[in-house]
Amino acid sequence: MTIAEVPQTETMVTLTIDGAAVTVPEGSTVLDACSAAGIDTPTLCYAENLTPVNACRVCVVEQEGSRTLVPSCSRQAEPDMEIKTDTERVRHSRKMVLEFLGSGVDLSQADQLHGWMDHYGAEPDRYGSDAIRINEDVKIQDSLYIRDYDKCVLCYKCVEACGDDAQMTFAIAVSGRGFDARISTEFDVTLPDSACVYCGNCVGVCPTGAIQFKTEYDLREADDWRPEEQSVTQTVCSYCGVGCNLELHVQDEKIVKVTSPADHSVTHGHLCIKGRFGWTYVQPTIERRP
Repeated sequence: MTIAEVPQTETMVTLTIDGAAVTVPEGSTVLDACSAAGIDTPTLCYAENLTPVNACRVCVVEQEGSRTLVPSCSRQAEPDMEIKTDTERVRHSRKMVLEFLGSGVDLSQADQLHGWMDHYGAEPDRYGSDAIRINEDVKIQDSLYIRDYDKCVLCYKCVEACGDDAQMTFAIAVSGRGFDARISTEFDVTLPDSACVYCGNCVGVCPTGAIQFKTEYDLREADDWRPEEQSVTQTVCSYCGVGCNLELHVQDEKIVKVTSPADHSVTHGHLCIKGRFGWTYVQPTIERRP
């Protein structure tokens, strides 16, 4: 249900954003109010189907009376709040966050950030070639998905999706401290030896390509990943009667990955291993004998 569809009998809250009054349902966040006002706000660790964790701080705004900038994705809207989204302080903070991220990891596949980096004039390269980077080899465990820590920004989305927001498996968490922090299984065991059930919900929420389909990774390595030419067909998963909706991404008449709509009432963007990866029967590889 969108804000516009909420019955007006519900308790509403009015706050001021950039000088204009905005009314949203009670319980909405400042980010919800910004969206209702038509204000585009950069986000990275936020997803509509996950609990906000306040990890990236790229969505911060200025609140009247607050000593520090506040994360709009999790700060609840309150009556008579005065919010400013485009002050010099906000712009500088967002620019620095984007520069710090870009100087330490590879954001080449973080498409949602590229426009914001240009908008705020973020220049990660100004920290020089001496800036410490991850530079770890890609982990390829099997044919389902890969892990590339050089692209990981520790947004916690995968941890939340693996935990009580979706799968309830709790197979992964953040281990280590500082620059050595990594998303890891318990005791850093291999995925088959962990609690992982290969639902791929971590893949579905990753914003930077740090966890991605092996099919997508292979095509990117071959310089043949062409998302602008892909068609997306929505259908219903055929494995059981739950009714999960699937989005089939097709390139050159072949399925290259499967996602699910975040706003679907059944899946909320999350799937099981069959829905996410069990589509190969549609296009089986035929072994040709001599």
